[in-house]
Amino acid sequence: MGAVTFDSPPETVFTRLTHHADMAFALGRGDTVTAMHAPDYYSGLWNQFVERLPGVSLDWTGLYSSWEPSKEKLYELDSDIHLADPAWIAKQDNWGREDFAEIATNVSPWFGNSLSDRHAEPPSGWTDYEYYTLWEQFELVAEAFQEQARYEALAAIHDEMRSTIDANLPPESERPSTVMLAAADIDEIYAYTLDNPGFLTAHTRPFGARDAFEGSVETNSVVDFETLLAADPDVILHLGGFEPSTSLPERREAFKSDPVGSEITAVQNDRIYPQGARYQGPILHLFQLEMTAKQLYPDQFGEWPTYTEGPYPEIPSEEQLFDRQRVADIVNGEI
Repeated sequence: MGAVTFDSPPETVFTRLTHHADMAFALGRGDTVTAMHAPDYYSGLWNQFVERLPGVSLDWTGLYSSWEPSKEKLYELDSDIHLADPAWIAKQDNWGREDFAEIATNVSPWFGNSLSDRHAEPPSGWTDYEYYTLWEQFELVAEAFQEQARYEALAAIHDEMRSTIDANLPPESERPSTVMLAAADIDEIYAYTLDNPGFLTAHTRPFGARDAFEGSVETNSVVDFETLLAADPDVILHLGGFEPSTSLPERREAFKSDPVGSEITAVQNDRIYPQGARYQGPILHLFQLEMTAKQLYPDQFGEWPTYTEGPYPEIPSEEQLFDRQRVADIVNGEI
């Protein structure tokens, strides 16, 4: 939508996807979010991680669920910024360029990017669309909120983590074959790639784990136990495994009790691990980098605790890849 300006830092924040909501949260604006997709679900999921940030709280329950936003609701919410991607929303039949311009003029500007999730093709008319990494987006959002100091402090933590990870990765020949799966029930299992471009894989791509499917399965494909056994991964990352209503022990047992699923190496070696969400902002990203490091490479980064339910496991301070108190202080404005 071109360059935008703000007379003062935005106070109230409309979002649609959780990577943007997490950015607002990281900049101390978590309680000013007015809308997001599936707010109750993601409030529960995010709080599994926020629990480990001392003195930090988050509550998105009851917000307007904005997967298919209406112009009327945007007028009603009257947010100071629409931290959402108009090119994504334009995929819906009831939104056109003139509608976005109307909201930008009469309510507040649009300032978001979501097609960088997997470098998806933008809709027609968006030929100048640009792709950004998660942290490039976060830097731009921080500028809009005049919170560059918070961004720089969190980016320094991220950069230090990445340096630690990059310096300690084992040789490619020693890396486990891995798949990421999601399943509301065991009859419909979705598989996701780990290393394609975009911020959806920002927490898995840096680790260079071997794709158990060897490129034969596209992301978001439905797979069965036979397909999984043919791939025979060393590690299974279970997307949504941290969601409070998900029983990871039941998911593990479903694999173990199936005559085919029980033959998968990851199942036999108890290497089915929980993951959070792919539409991650900076705070969730820090946690997911740490847990993925431990899940894939325990010899290099320390054991991942056996997880069954509840918040992100408590990890001894000497085994943490980032300082929880430091992140909490930044979120709370104590930079």
